[in-house]
Amino acid sequence: MLTPEQVQEVLTSTEADRIERTRSITNNDKFREAICSFSNDMPGHGKPGYLLIGVEDDGSLSPGFIATDEIQMQFASYRDDGQILPQPMLSVFKQPHPAGGEFLVVEVQPSDLPPVRYRGRIHIRVGPRKATASESEERRLLERRSTHFRTYDVTPCLDSTLDELDLDVFVSSYRRKAIDPEVIKENGRELVLQLAALHFYNLKRNCPTNAGYIVFGKDVLGRFPGAYVQYVRFAGDTMGSEVEESQIFKGNLLEMIWTLNRFINSRFTMKPVKESVLRERHIWDYPEDAIRELVVNAVIHRDYQSNSPVRFYFFPDRIEIMNTGGLYGEASKENFPRVTDYRNPVLAEVMMVMRYANRFGRGISKAQALLAENGNRPAEFEIESNYIKVTVFKHPER
Repeated sequence: MLTPEQVQEVLTSTEADRIERTRSITNNDKFREAICSFSNDMPGHGKPGYLLIGVEDDGSLSPGFIATDEIQMQFASYRDDGQILPQPMLSVFKQPHPAGGEFLVVEVQPSDLPPVRYRGRIHIRVGPRKATASESEERRLLERRSTHFRTYDVTPCLDSTLDELDLDVFVSSYRRKAIDPEVIKENGRELVLQLAALHFYNLKRNCPTNAGYIVFGKDVLGRFPGAYVQYVRFAGDTMGSEVEESQIFKGNLLEMIWTLNRFINSRFTMKPVKESVLRERHIWDYPEDAIRELVVNAVIHRDYQSNSPVRFYFFPDRIEIMNTGGLYGEASKENFPRVTDYRNPVLAEVMMVMRYANRFGRGISKAQALLAENGNRPAEFEIESNYIKVTVFKHPER
């Protein structure tokens, strides 16, 4: 909630680069562009921007506007739907209007990791001007990033060089999905600046970031010895049982996830189960989409400073997936999985861009829903300070 003084300010202020008022509730592109521009905070105010829904240009309440829960949920969804990257920091709340009634406030904090993009474009506003960032404006945003390296994946990978990255993978596989093709066509900036704009290169230290190396490195295990997935199928119920099959998934993140995805597609089977004389349904031993969500979740959230791999273990009656690193930031045992915080936000962004994840913070909920739909019991989580293990149980009829 805003104080009465803050309400008066946002309703009447002429600071066009921090406040936008609108009566519309349907112009999704306009709203996301506003959130993106407030996140970039091009003028450098260091203060939140406000998108006011149901408010006229003169600050009065729009006739007939009702701040319903559905409208509030619509605007809150812009934080997690993966169309604005990196994930914006915003809150949405109803606010009483001094003249009676309520309007909706979308409060957007300046990003620690600019530039922020919507549909591959960097939206900014300076006074009344709304535009996509020029090359010089993009560079200014790059230089403004948090100097204390808020997360490990944006920290410079010291002593590494550009030559250690597979730039062909960046250009042919990632860049065309992350940046609007027209933007690529319009500008001729050098590749280092393109990498830096996507959080893969640190211009001040003149080296790739940890994320850049993990995603595109030619020798990822040489610098991050635990950055792989260990798959093992056991004949019995314990890790002391005979090993029937084992495999290591390694390489840069894009290569590893692509290979894992193909592997998961080949591992699980369905069978028909009769529901009546004329009807049958198909059930999975494990719904493959649920397992994929949980494996990708483990890869995103793992602690890349650890030498231990992500473990992907099959037993006759269950699958166990374990990643090093406990809950991070605002996430705790008490609020898990309702609250998600990212140890590696750039890696999470990569998974969104490559469509291995559909929404921020929804992987576990989606996996549980898929398990329930298939008839499997809910996955169980063991959460400790240095690891998280999820156990998925085989369908009882399989």
